[in-house]
Amino acid sequence: MKKQYLHLSAYPCDECAAPVIAGTLAARENEISKETEIRPVGAICLSCGHRQSTATAPARVRHLLPIEWVPAATIKAPELTIAFVEALKRPALH
Repeated sequence: MKKQYLHLSAYPCDECAAPVIAGTLAARENEISKETEIRPVGAICLSCGHRQSTATAPARVRHLLPIEWVPAATIKAPELTIAFVEALKRPALH
């Protein structure tokens, strides 16, 4: 069964030095197979919004562990509605 994985990485922004978060999606046929269908999903600075797709040397890129990601098309609408309603019930963080 094919599974999709989200890969996230972080590196400093060239404009403000805040963290840039970059992501890619990839698929695996099974647990030991090589990833295929690798595609970038974007990168953005969390502070200034600069879209920096790669780290500039000598910046060090930090990679997070891959996360299994269920494609949105497989989530049914009622489940999304329930999740949205539950999120609205939570108190706001200040």
